[in-house]
Amino acid sequence: MSDTAAVPITEPPGTMDRAVARRVAVAAFVGTAMEWYDFFLFTTAAAVVFNVQYFVSGNALAATLASFATLAVGFVARPLGGLLFGRLGDRVGRKQVLMTTIVGIGAATVLIGLLPTYASLGVAAPVMLIVLRILQGLCVGGEWGGAVTIAAENAPASSRAVYASIPQLGSPVGTILSSGAFFLCSVLLSPDNFDSWGWRVPFLLALPMLAVSVAIRRQLEESPAFKALQAEETVAETPLRQLFRRDWRQLLIGSSIMLIGAGGFYLVTTFVISYGQRVLGLSSSMLLLATVIAAAVEIPVIVSGGRLGQRYGSSRVVIGGALATIALAFPVFWAIGTASPVVVVAAMTVGVAAVSYPYAVSGAVLTSLFPAQVRYSGVAVSANFAGLLSGCVPLVATAALTFTGDTLWPSAGILTLIGFIALAGGLLAPRYSVTEAGLKH
Repeated sequence: MSDTAAVPITEPPGTMDRAVARRVAVAAFVGTAMEWYDFFLFTTAAAVVFNVQYFVSGNALAATLASFATLAVGFVARPLGGLLFGRLGDRVGRKQVLMTTIVGIGAATVLIGLLPTYASLGVAAPVMLIVLRILQGLCVGGEWGGAVTIAAENAPASSRAVYASIPQLGSPVGTILSSGAFFLCSVLLSPDNFDSWGWRVPFLLALPMLAVSVAIRRQLEESPAFKALQAEETVAETPLRQLFRRDWRQLLIGSSIMLIGAGGFYLVTTFVISYGQRVLGLSSSMLLLATVIAAAVEIPVIVSGGRLGQRYGSSRVVIGGALATIALAFPVFWAIGTASPVVVVAAMTVGVAAVSYPYAVSGAVLTSLFPAQVRYSGVAVSANFAGLLSGCVPLVATAALTFTGDTLWPSAGILTLIGFIALAGGLLAPRYSVTEAGLKH
């Protein structure tokens, strides 16, 4: 199509079958659960394993920073993956691209589980780890955007916020599975066995999960919106050019909304796991269990967030979640600083719940910001630019400790800032919505 066409595509009548919408949403959820399982495995391992297995240093803080820097590398790769797979998703279709991304994510994760450590391979080990992390990040960059796009485009407009929230359930489920796997391995195995080979087991479990995900994804329906583009021969020839030239404001708004669900989550989980071990003297098993509990609570939060978004408007849910995050940021980190296991678990759970309300409706908001011709690209680029910033949050928070004597107030300040950024995005999103009027924001 010509780059001048920016009108939204209205789905053909009769294509919005609820049974099909549920099937597509579940298939999208299964893929995103696999995506986040693999990705969260790396974030957990960066906090408890990679700093000693791949980044050998006499300085514990330096090793942790190097490990978190590797974590950030994956987030740097994600925007590139969003550009690559977003363009393909708008050119050749959502379904084909989603099959490619899920296979790439699973393969990289299994290979990480097989990778020799620094002790046996030397400097080549962390280099190969970084390469696999980049591959994983590229594929993740195209996964979530495609999943929420195909779920939203197959959903009836009257209940799109609910269906678009289902892929977000992959995040807490993936967290529960990954943190739960690490928790069980750390509890059931001796410290020596866990350090030598036990940490690999959760990575290798990605192989059977990949097989299940691919089998379910094969049954995905291509979205009516993209079929309409093909039938009308209006598929964008240069979706990225159109996106950056015409829809750059929507990109900034979408990124600001996504930042709280990703960056806020990593701050309250990944950073706290590392801080809790190194500064507070808490056990890794207890902190992993806290993450599992927080993720379990996140599931009903996302479900309720989707329903609230459908009833009152998704942007209002973003605004409410952002305000709650701002109000709770300092109390949450003050509570974590008590080093009381029960209080820490409660604080992490409350923090995760606050940032999860905006995340619950992020799929509905982001898909509403872009016309169908560039929707996959727009959602993917927005989400992954936020992901790039989010991947640096634990690194920045950890580095800030060196200047403040291991105090937590900078972390609370970072979370507050993230809340204000999301608040701005939630306030601006309705003004730039391009989808049909039946979808509330």
